[in-house]
Order: sequence, then structure tokens, then C-alpha cells
Amino acid sequence: MKVRFAPSPTGYLHAGNARQAIVNFLAARATPEGKFLLRIDDTDTERSRPEYEAAIEQDLQWLGIEWDEKIRQSDRLERYRQAAAQLKAAGLLYPCFETEEELAAKRAMRVKRKLPPIYDRAMLSLTPEQRAAAEANGKAPYFRFRLSEGAVGWNDLVLGRREIKLNTLSDPVLIRADGTPLYTFTSVVDDIDLGVTRIIRGEDHVTNTAVQIDLFRALAPRAALPDFAHLALISDADGDKLSKRAGSVSLRTLRRDGIEPGALAGYLARLGSRRDPEPLTLAELAATFDLADFSRGAPRFDPKQLLALNRKLLHHLDYQQVADRLPEGAGEPFWLAVRGNLDLLSEARHWWSVVQGSIDAPDLAEAREILTAARDALPPEPWDETVWKSWTQAVSAATGMRGKSLFMPLRLVLTGDSHGPELAALLPLIGAARVRERLERAIGG
Repeated sequence: MKVRFAPSPTGYLHAGNARQAIVNFLAARATPEGKFLLRIDDTDTERSRPEYEAAIEQDLQWLGIEWDEKIRQSDRLERYRQAAAQLKAAGLLYPCFETEEELAAKRAMRVKRKLPPIYDRAMLSLTPEQRAAAEANGKAPYFRFRLSEGAVGWNDLVLGRREIKLNTLSDPVLIRADGTPLYTFTSVVDDIDLGVTRIIRGEDHVTNTAVQIDLFRALAPRAALPDFAHLALISDADGDKLSKRAGSVSLRTLRRDGIEPGALAGYLARLGSRRDPEPLTLAELAATFDLADFSRGAPRFDPKQLLALNRKLLHHLDYQQVADRLPEGAGEPFWLAVRGNLDLLSEARHWWSVVQGSIDAPDLAEAREILTAARDALPPEPWDETVWKSWTQAVSAATGMRGKSLFMPLRLVLTGDSHGPELAALLPLIGAARVRERLERAIGG
């Protein structure tokens, strides 16, 4: 088993890209001796950027994905020239000179005649003299691959049997006029040379797969074809396709907002499958991975579901797993006190300021009797988690107050919030001096 993830370094990874990477990685790790290839598709020299390539690697590593092999297509240009020469020698790669305007006019004419708007192969009848004349006039040819007759079919590991008639498609452009190769071509050459055995990608590549199978057979007629699996594309909350311009679901944004890599990986690994998302490690996810679990229906990226998974993961993280990301001075007792109330790790900073800083408490003039009794009953330190119970029992005995009418004023004064971590755990962290100061400030108000 050898799979590949082939991002173009023309932008940051979004959740849709990450899902493809995770599924391919799990497919490799679910199989003995499986290999995961990272291929950087950077032949688009105008839009590819080294900083995007670096960001892709950083995002994959953040998710826990490590590759067994890596290549850049920009390092293989000579190999693509050799493959192009092979196709030219076989009469399958032919030069074209039409401009975009001419092609658009041809398509419009075919539509007007109620014909499919595909390329008419006019350049196949180009004579050597006509080509020479075009080049003498400053025109550089681009090259199209001549598709075979008939149909191409395959048993898709997600979508089932697929078949596409090649005469319904335009002969694809494989080489631009400036000599740079296009994805359709380079991808097949790489898959052949590097021994990719399974191609898992989005269903937007289904038609492209038919073309690439035809090209694969032209370049390596005796080689076994890889298996293909096309996943339904995920959409955003509005039902629109995710893209690199969808900043709200870029990995950079999700990471900055405090989403844990384990939560995102667990969510994306199961999105669109019959299995419920779980905050599992990649190794645990690989142990139960099966492409047969994925449905043909398009799933939606639900931020609320992801946040719920993130919350579930945080609530079970050990202190050692987050120590380097907590505020300075925040130790294990603090983490154990607050983790059960966090949606995002970044929220821990707020509770650290509640414990160690100052807060804005509401005006509680109507609770002055309770707060005064609480100040007067404040026990001496040292404090542990039992002090909350003994202290509030004393306040209750002095005021006759119980339940919410007793606990809510104290919570508001001590934390500035009506909800939050258990005060039994927070109180020793706040300490007697801060508790007294907050009570006296509230009483004085």
C-alpha cells in the first residue's frame, strides 16, 4: 500500500485538504508496510510560494502526520520532459495554437448547435508547414493529449462502479505554451514512477480520473493501475464548498482559535462516515480505519460538533500534555480545577486571571449580609479543597441562607462569573488574601 497527499503550495491548508491528508495517512498506517508520500505540486510557478510549502508541512506535523517520503514536482521537470517525448513519439501529444478567445468562440458555436462544448481536435490536421508558419509568427504551441476512443471504467472504493465516455471530454492540455507541465500529466508520471497503489481524493476528480487512467495506460501499458477512492466533498455550514479562501476553516485559524490537533483529526477522520467522531490518537483511528465506512453523501463541516469534540478532549488531557501552553505559573492543581470547564485551551488564561489577578464583580448590595458573614467566617490558611464546604456551612449557619441564594453571591464576588469551575478547587488557588479583598470591596460598594 502506498498513498499520496499532493497539496499545491498556493495557499494555506483548509479543513477539506486536511481531511484528505488524514484519510490518506490512516489508509497507509492501517496497512502493514503502508507508505505515505507527501508530494508538493508546485509546477504553478506564478502562484506557488515557499512559505506556503513550509506552512503545509507545519500544519501536517501539528496534526501528527509524518510522511515516509517527500518530493517536489519542480525537482522532476526533466522526467516530465522525457514522458512528454514518449507521448509525442507515440502520436498522442499534439501541438495547438488556438488562443483562449478562439477556443471560447468555438465552444459557443458548439453550444449554439446543441453539441457538447468540447475541443474539436482541429489541430490534429495541422501540417508541419502550418506549424512552422505559426511559430515563425511568434506563436508557441501548447500540447494536448489525444484521448482514446470508447469509455474508461473503474470500481471506486467509495462511489462504486464508475464509467466515463472519453468522447464526451476535451483532449486535456498537458503542457503549457511556456513549456511547464500541468497537474493532470505530472500526477500520472509521479504515480507511475513512485509506485502509488491507491489514490484517495475528492469526488471533484472523478472526471479527471478517467483522463488519467487513459494517460496511465499510454505511459505504462503493462503496469497495474492504482485503486481509486473518491470522497464526497465537505461543505461549510452554508453548504458551500470549502476552499483556501475560506479563512474560517483554515488550519491556521482553527489552531489560533485553540482547537486541539487531536480533536480536529478525530473529527475529520470520521466526517462523512458511519462512525462517530472521537478524540482518538491517529494510531487508534488507524486501527479501525476502513474506506467502506464512508458514504456518498456530502457531509457538512459543523463547528459546533468540532467544538464539542475539542471540549471532550480537553476534559481528559493530563497536565503534562498542556503544561507548556498554560500561563506562566499555572501548575497541575490549576489545570485539574479548570479543564472541565474549557471549550478551548485559550480560555484557561481567563481563569488564571481570575485566580491570580483582579476581577470585575457586579454590584451586590442586596447580598451584603451574606458577604459580610462570609468575610467574618473566613477560615485561616492553609486551605485545601475541603475549605469551601466548611466555610459555606459557617456562612449558612450565620445567615440562614442555603442553596443558590447562598452560593451565587459568593461565586459572583470571587470569580465575576455565574458559571465556572468548582469553587472547592478554585478557592485554595485564589487564596485567603484575594478572597478577603474581593469580599471587602463588594461589601464596601
